[in-house]
Amino acid sequence: MIYIAAHDTGVEGLPQPISTVPDLFDDNFGLTFKFPGVDARELFEIALTLNAELETYVACLATIHKFRLKYRQVLQTQPFATMDQVGPRALLQYKQLENRSLAALLVWRKWLFDIDNRAAQDTGYLFEPVISAALGGASFGARNSPIRRLNDTSKGRQIDCVIDNRAYEIKIRVTIAASGQGRWREELTFPAEAKAAGFVPVLVVLDPTDNPKLAELVEAYLAAGGERYLGEDAWNHLRATASAEMAIFLGKYIHAPLDAVVESLSDSEPLPDLQLTDLMTSVRFKVGDGSWSVPRNAQRGVQEADED
Repeated sequence: MIYIAAHDTGVEGLPQPISTVPDLFDDNFGLTFKFPGVDARELFEIALTLNAELETYVACLATIHKFRLKYRQVLQTQPFATMDQVGPRALLQYKQLENRSLAALLVWRKWLFDIDNRAAQDTGYLFEPVISAALGGASFGARNSPIRRLNDTSKGRQIDCVIDNRAYEIKIRVTIAASGQGRWREELTFPAEAKAAGFVPVLVVLDPTDNPKLAELVEAYLAAGGERYLGEDAWNHLRATASAEMAIFLGKYIHAPLDAVVESLSDSEPLPDLQLTDLMTSVRFKVGDGSWSVPRNAQRGVQEADED
């Protein structure tokens, strides 16, 4: 990752690598990957003397890599549901399929739901700290937060990112699905609480899809003298706020990959065929002309507790 960061930012002066440096998204760049050459700690010290900004760059690369490895582990260990768990759902589609096919559909559907739910959670945990670090800001938990709740100043507010006098709320999207009323009220009161603490509240939402809740949230920020950046404006603001090096990182490892995937599938065309094959020790995905296999080591027929 040190060599990747140096290459991306044009930093020269590191010892020449004696092996091919992988791409961050190379599927072979996994837990067992080993890179020969200079000790990583020594290499890192040299890199920081050449450009101190590489510390943040490498840290953000490492965060993405860590979450990718973690999700690979989820795919390998997420168990298939038992029929006792999903069997009752068969009543909704009984006789629409032969019994064994319907039973398999219920298990596959639940497994896909489970791994997608974990992907959604981990993506949220990944984005905020990486973008905050890329901007050069600091995040705060509720305990040490400089922004206090208006209805109870003994309690603080979690802040995604603070840069000078700006307090950022960073979101992938705001959906129309109703959050718990208490949680949504907290979303709406944050701008006023930030203003009361002397900060300019800033809302950054990467997905600009309009809906009533997003409009309501934007109105709350503007009413508190804040700023809002949505969609492409959000990306432009992030790049403009970050250092030159971290703007490269945001473009190459966050914005470009997301755009590439989003733009590859049109809403006006049918989805490619999907085929899932249970090989007992692995699951093979085939989507359109592409295929991918995931090793499996989950105990079959046992529902493990979800990780926190």
